[in-house]
Amino acid sequence: MKRVLILLSFCLLFTTQADAQKWLNKLGNAAKEAAKNAVERRVEQKAEEATENAMDKAEESVTKKEKADKSASLDQEEESSPAESNDTDSKKRTQDKEQTASERSPQKLTSSSQYDFVPGDQLLFFDDFSQDAIGDFPALWSSNGSGEVKTVNIAPGKWFHLNGDDAVYCYNRPIAFPDNFIVEFDIIPDENYQYGIQFTLYQEKAADAKELNDDLYPGEAGLHVDLGYDRWDTKGYKDTEDWITGQATKNTVVREKENHVIIWVQKRRVRIYHQNEKVVDVPTNIYPGVTFNRMRFSGWDRYSTPYVTNLKITTASPDTRSKLITEGKLITYGITFDVNKAEVKPESFGTLKSIADVLKENEAVKVKIIGHTDSDGDDAKNMELSKRRAAAVKSELVRTFGIDASRMETDGAGESKPIVANDTPANKAQNRRVEFVKTN
Repeated sequence: MKRVLILLSFCLLFTTQADAQKWLNKLGNAAKEAAKNAVERRVEQKAEEATENAMDKAEESVTKKEKADKSASLDQEEESSPAESNDTDSKKRTQDKEQTASERSPQKLTSSSQYDFVPGDQLLFFDDFSQDAIGDFPALWSSNGSGEVKTVNIAPGKWFHLNGDDAVYCYNRPIAFPDNFIVEFDIIPDENYQYGIQFTLYQEKAADAKELNDDLYPGEAGLHVDLGYDRWDTKGYKDTEDWITGQATKNTVVREKENHVIIWVQKRRVRIYHQNEKVVDVPTNIYPGVTFNRMRFSGWDRYSTPYVTNLKITTASPDTRSKLITEGKLITYGITFDVNKAEVKPESFGTLKSIADVLKENEAVKVKIIGHTDSDGDDAKNMELSKRRAAAVKSELVRTFGIDASRMETDGAGESKPIVANDTPANKAQNRRVEFVKTN
């Protein structure tokens, strides 16, 4: 509007009154024409948008119809194909249907190439707090703060809530750690989890042993592993020595989710696995000559109060070839399942791969896969569960690793063949296993 007034003034100063009237007429016509063009462009734009939306909906409808027609066609072909139909056509239909099913249900058992973890075959320690009453402090642990056993709504079993401020939680008995071992546990950080919890392995002299050690760096030497919400930190320490540190920021523990953490120690080397990937690998993270015999958790304040359960310590990975080929039998605790479920958990990948490698290298070998449970629950249900678990293991070896199904048979023994008495959580954990028996 300002530009129009300025132009009008200019015209009045330098033209006659008649010329000025002509300029006014021209300006009025130009304004009308501009308004008309703007309206037309807006109408055209709206029309184009409506057309594009209609085309998008039409394409979406066609795509859905094609998918439905394809699925119905596959089902109809499977049901109505005559017995004399060509073998090639039948095989193609089966492959198409399997591909469609695969697209609907993506394969769960996946892993990166760096996931080289294989659990051990000898159980050294296990605690799932099943022997402790809800609301109690666990009998085999000590603390300078509070804590209690609870259940949670997002995962089965009992969980130890480390809910004290600036507290430590020590397992109050010594453990004979070998040079090579694996620690595993499940952890659920709560919504306030910020500074993280610290898991410590340490060496303490028998003469100086403490049921509760709240020193910042307990024992003569040790390894701190910090499970932050935004990073992993490892710190090897020893009296009068500098720290040996490691750090990573990928695949950190997730708040209000069940996280499975694995710490694999091979003499001085420390590897940590989470979410089916290796996240830390420090070749010299522990001082030479350190022999661990204690473990604990420690937090800093109310922002370090997670839930933990299923603490397990095993020896390092077994010689699968020796166990299965030479001895004819392999017992593994590395193939895991949720409580009362038969779906193989993703962290079983490394164990299954090692067994598949042996079977591929020894093509004449056939095996029997046998599932076993502990004595909790109904006998008949345990028997049925053990059979389903064995069948699930076979299915994964066929589907994921390409092992010929005819080389494997499956069975379940339920709770009928325990290795040890089902009287403690650790013993029950030993009885929950998968066995591979060479049959030829």
